[in-house]
Amino acid sequence: MKKKTVWFEVEENETIEECLERMKNEGYIATGRREQPLFEETNGEYSPIRQIIQFKGTYISEEP
Repeated sequence: MKKKTVWFEVEENETIEECLERMKNEGYIATGRREQPLFEETNGEYSPIRQIIQFKGTYISEEP
């Protein structure tokens, strides 16, 4: 049995559309989204590298 909700992260070399398609193939639909910046420390200073995007996937039940 699959979990009711799972967080899916958009991989570094993946588009948002590809992530949503991957979710759909696993039986989930996006019901939420969150973003947070990923920082890197260089010489004591922090600079953003990229944005981490995650989708909350809710399992689509096959039952009526």
